[in-house]
Amino acid sequence: MQSTMIRKMCPNLDIQDGLETVLEVPIPEEMYTQMGTNAALRWRNLRALMKAQSATLGSTSTTHLQAKSDSEFLALLKIVGAPLIPFQAHLPNCTLSSPLKHFPIESSTAKYIVHQYVAACGGHAALSSTTSMYAVGQVKMRGSEMQAGDDSVQIRGDCEVGGFVLWQKNPDLWYLELVVSGFKVSAGSDGNVAWNQSSSQPGQANRGPPRPLRRFFQGLDPRCTASLFKEAVCIGERRIDDEDCFILKLETASSTLKAQSSDQTEIIHHTIWGYFNQRTGLLVKFEDEKLVMMKPSTESDCVFWETSVKSVVQDYKQISGIKVAHGGKTVTTLYRYGTSINHKRRIEETWRIDEVDFNISGLPNETFLPPADLKRDQEQH
Repeated sequence: MQSTMIRKMCPNLDIQDGLETVLEVPIPEEMYTQMGTNAALRWRNLRALMKAQSATLGSTSTTHLQAKSDSEFLALLKIVGAPLIPFQAHLPNCTLSSPLKHFPIESSTAKYIVHQYVAACGGHAALSSTTSMYAVGQVKMRGSEMQAGDDSVQIRGDCEVGGFVLWQKNPDLWYLELVVSGFKVSAGSDGNVAWNQSSSQPGQANRGPPRPLRRFFQGLDPRCTASLFKEAVCIGERRIDDEDCFILKLETASSTLKAQSSDQTEIIHHTIWGYFNQRTGLLVKFEDEKLVMMKPSTESDCVFWETSVKSVVQDYKQISGIKVAHGGKTVTTLYRYGTSINHKRRIEETWRIDEVDFNISGLPNETFLPPADLKRDQEQH
């Protein structure tokens, strides 16, 4: 993806010669210029688009990501832009505290690879000194329709352009705002509950303990990645982009899957793979696959949803002594099947990090509070 400027301010249309309006979520210049022929018109159109979503939710006019309605597009944005990882993030002591000979060969090899990864990203001292982070990025997304059959699905349509802001505080406090084609999705964790909401829908709590955002593991937070794979096993090697890589695999425990299931859904498995470059020690690919069974309310057959997410992580740059990936591509495949159902959909996201920094001054815990409507629901129950 070509690098474009992130717009953080727009003209003040209410006060002549007033200060420019600061955007909550910076947007790529490309998205802004598509809104009209001059700055005032572009800002009015963008603001009108954001305000119109509440009234038009559920309409069938949208073609974003080949979705058939605004609500479907927002659901896809949550699945692709703000998925969670099924493990809590516990920041470990990244040094090898026990001799490797005390572990099985698959586990000891994985621990050594993680140890090398920590060193490649800047070392234990640099990683352990960070208490918070901030990132601003831009995304481009393209999608296919929900197509019948087992054949490979074809991406069609124009790119959807957007941007995001991400805040994090050690490690269970985080907050994401993502705007794509004028539609906004938010997600966060206050240390007690993880939640998500869209610009037209109330906040919804995720089941189970708070979990980290998947986007952290796309090269943004080496501490979370090291924590995630410390209990993994090494299952072999593979060449990726002409580079030899170790493969680490992690299976989610059945007790964790049960805690994240509901009366209507049962998570069958959620498996994670990390591909670590043997030459550089860095993570270059991150994959996870989740299978969910929708429990029938009647005697109808069960329906299964399989979500496969594969991310290529690229363009590492050193920020405050820590190597952070500044670009990559994610391919998400949604597969819905059952006795009489067999449909697939594919969505591609290309992202670019424009700003990232660590140890943000004056970042209060109130930044990560859940939406007010979600909080009221918790108090009532």
